[in-house]
Amino acid sequence: MASGARSSLHSFLALLVLLPLVVLSAAAAVSYETKSMDPGLVVMALPEPVSGPESLAFDGRGGGPYSGVSDGRVLRWDGGLRGWTVYAYNSKHKSVALCGPDKKLVVPESVCGRPLGLQFHRRSGELYVADAYLGLLRVPARGGLAEVVAAEAGGEPFNFLNGLDVDQRTGDVYFTDSSTTYQRSDYLLVVALGDETGRLLRYNRRARRVEVLRAGLSYPNGVAVGGDGEHVVVAHTALCELRRHWVRGPRAGASETFVELPGYPDNVRADGRGGYWVALSKGAGVAAGAGAAPTVAVRVSPEGNVTEALEGFSFVSVSEVAERGGALWVGSVDTPYAGELRRRRPSV
Repeated sequence: MASGARSSLHSFLALLVLLPLVVLSAAAAVSYETKSMDPGLVVMALPEPVSGPESLAFDGRGGGPYSGVSDGRVLRWDGGLRGWTVYAYNSKHKSVALCGPDKKLVVPESVCGRPLGLQFHRRSGELYVADAYLGLLRVPARGGLAEVVAAEAGGEPFNFLNGLDVDQRTGDVYFTDSSTTYQRSDYLLVVALGDETGRLLRYNRRARRVEVLRAGLSYPNGVAVGGDGEHVVVAHTALCELRRHWVRGPRAGASETFVELPGYPDNVRADGRGGYWVALSKGAGVAAGAGAAPTVAVRVSPEGNVTEALEGFSFVSVSEVAERGGALWVGSVDTPYAGELRRRRPSV
């Protein structure tokens, strides 16, 4: 398909995607507090020309955040003076000339890889990365070259790896393959055409193999390990909901709707209180009219209720919100920066 035709198709599909959201947002009764995230937001600009800090992770010592960016590398935030430094890279950066670190070109992400979800296994110090094109990657504790630990499951190659979390008790890695039909570059088709070929996967760290926990899913995206270790919460983007998938114990294999959301969910992170922060790629603000700040994230309680929402103009679209150290750390696949929103003043 010609690039112009593809662009027109994507614009048309984007409109189709937004129409049901307007109905959803107008009908939803908002019974939670909405706060603006722009006051107090500290912006952490990425080095040019990279962009898109889609997911954020912190190491076992609290360092970071770390984030994958548009040229396929993983960067680490080293504070305001040093900014972002290179922490990890994949084999393409050594074998493909266009992906070399000295190149300042904007290269198609399918060439150099696109790291999306990532999380540390704190005990070993290893960082696991879901690369949309290259597969499940593992970075050694001191950073450097990321190795591919899995590229298929159940005899079917990965096609669109997306969300990822690590069970810190077992070291198992839970991740999603959003579609076995469409790649990340055609993510709009996954939503607009009702694709249901996504998979929930688990990498058994001890056995070094991948299991398909559930197949035939509607756009599984972000994933977070539940506090009991028996279930994971998965964002199903096209359904505008979080689902709870039971992965261990007597209910293993069962799933249920956990909460319906006022927008399309992206990544999910535990909030440290038994609940979750859920990023919304498009939120309730879409239906509020011109000039309204979009809802970019919500907090969900352990009982499955939306208890708080964030809105803002700095991030029209948010991919992840992570709570750590009295602050919210914000990533977006669409911006050349990440952000820190301080929730309270530090004690003196």
